[in-house]
Amino acid sequence: MSPYDCTKRRILDTIKGSEVPEDYPHAINTLEWITKLGAYSDPLLEIAALGHDIERSMAGVKARKSDFPDYESFKAAHAENSARIVAQIMRECGWDEGSVEKVARMIRLHETGGDQEADVLRDADALSFFEVNLPYYFQRHDMEEVERRCRWGYSRISAKWRDLVREFRYSNEELNRLLERITGSAMYAEKG
Repeated sequence: MSPYDCTKRRILDTIKGSEVPEDYPHAINTLEWITKLGAYSDPLLEIAALGHDIERSMAGVKARKSDFPDYESFKAAHAENSARIVAQIMRECGWDEGSVEKVARMIRLHETGGDQEADVLRDADALSFFEVNLPYYFQRHDMEEVERRCRWGYSRISAKWRDLVREFRYSNEELNRLLERITGSAMYAEKG
């Protein structure tokens, strides 16, 4: 088995075991967004897309918001944990150290961006949150938290891709109205 196939299989097997129902579809959807955003085909970026949130699916490793002074610190710890886990998997699957470090860097930066690859991963992750994760997040949190998380997520999407969020529609009208407020789009006032 190739290092790529080994790593992909191990990441997906780990994420499939997550207690968070959206983790697996979010990983797959983030990879799909990499392609939709026109990113070149790069196996390292694909591995980063699949594994960027892997720590959320592992008991005892997952960062908890309550352990950090602010949301940014929490997200940085989450990214670092995921980078460390994916790097270990890649080493066990036989990747060279340069490739391991490149993927780890992309995952460390997936919340903030910072270079071309990390920016694409950040945008794909944020768009996937709106497409896949938001309805699940809404079920677990009050509207104040959902709105805070949506505003944070929307603000991190590159300006050239923000209009894509306006295309998402939910069966829950409350979520449609929330996105109307966040994006400033009157399109959400109508169910479409």
